[in-house]
Amino acid sequence: MKAFNTLSAAMLGIGSMVGAGIFIVIGQAGSIAGNIVWLSFVLGGIAALLSGYSLAKLALRYPSRGGIIEYLIQEYKESFFSGGLSIMFYLAQLIAIAAVAKSFGEYGARLFGFSSLFVINTFALSIVLIFMFINLIGASLVAKSENLIVSIKLTVLVLFTIAALFTIKPEYLSLKDMPPISNMFFAIGLTFFAYQGFSVITNTVEDMENPKKTMLKAMILAIAVVMVLYVATSIAVLGNLPLSEVIKAKDYALAKAAEPIFGSVGFKIMAVTALIATASAINATLYSVTEISYTLAKKGDLPKIYEYNVFNSTEGLIISTAIVMPLILFFNLSQITTIAALSVLIIQGLVHLGHLFIIKKTQANKILVLLACLSMFGIAVTTIIYNCKQDIRIVYYMIAAFIISFILELLLRLFTKRTIKKQIKSITEELGKKRN
Repeated sequence: MKAFNTLSAAMLGIGSMVGAGIFIVIGQAGSIAGNIVWLSFVLGGIAALLSGYSLAKLALRYPSRGGIIEYLIQEYKESFFSGGLSIMFYLAQLIAIAAVAKSFGEYGARLFGFSSLFVINTFALSIVLIFMFINLIGASLVAKSENLIVSIKLTVLVLFTIAALFTIKPEYLSLKDMPPISNMFFAIGLTFFAYQGFSVITNTVEDMENPKKTMLKAMILAIAVVMVLYVATSIAVLGNLPLSEVIKAKDYALAKAAEPIFGSVGFKIMAVTALIATASAINATLYSVTEISYTLAKKGDLPKIYEYNVFNSTEGLIISTAIVMPLILFFNLSQITTIAALSVLIIQGLVHLGHLFIIKKTQANKILVLLACLSMFGIAVTTIIYNCKQDIRIVYYMIAAFIISFILELLLRLFTKRTIKKQIKSITEELGKKRN
């Protein structure tokens, strides 16, 4: 019997989405879009639905645990371009870990009454190292507790949102005080990042009951439920905190918004929930990125050292953790979150663009895939435009990450003669091999 039906696959997606993203993004996006940030969450959710459709169709045609990496290779062949993008996808996951760890540090420091950068970074570095050792020893206990963690964070968020909606101050949501409508578009890049996690549904395709019927239903259900929760939560936060407070507390705004309703106890409960959610996300992403690096090494797109076993994991886990450390130390939360969001948008945009080249094989709706592609690139461009005015360094860091990825791909090809390989071969390719 297969492990995933529509509901269980959707719950996996909801658990992956609702967590670190909303705790980081609500304040960051709210400080940009103000009291109309809920519209940014709606548009971010629509973009996620389009992206989810395209990825679901790719998963059905190429059922592989390699996920996006496999799709890139199928679309752009076993080429220098697909190899460079695969390395960039790996780096994007590391950037996301750094963003979540930085958020853990913010909530952890505030919970104990600290605000210094040293304490924030100490919390952030410590949690990443703890989960590195847990994954080296064996993460079965953490994996078994994941359902409990999902239940806790969903329950706290839902209860907070329901209670907060009854204490909203209408003047905080007044349209006469809304920021320029352009700010709402500038915030979509961050709100889309809060939906990250929906792609995990595609990784269940090999263990899914009747995937042709289940995959799309699960994807749409998961994203729709999360969109409703995010919109309601954003209205609750911006309806209970003046914009000046949201901007001031943008790195821990969700906990700050619980304070006017539930007092200091509310702040602490929400901060603890944020710590649980971010810690869970760090563990899951660290495990995932270890699998990604191992897969890339097996395919020939990372050095063989990533394949070597250490206790119950691989050296890739240690290397990945070492790369995350300086990202935590040298970037603030706003910078690292925006870089992570941009990385995801550009990579997914290229996945959907490549999908158009092989759309006859996936039998996807061309218009929906085209809209997914345009939405990813459109949101990325507006995010870049905004940051060219606010912090041009973010754009430079983003460009540098892509350059580094392709330099690494070039060096691997030159010195190891290793090139990235498909996991799933077409029938034509298989027949050709047999003839030879």
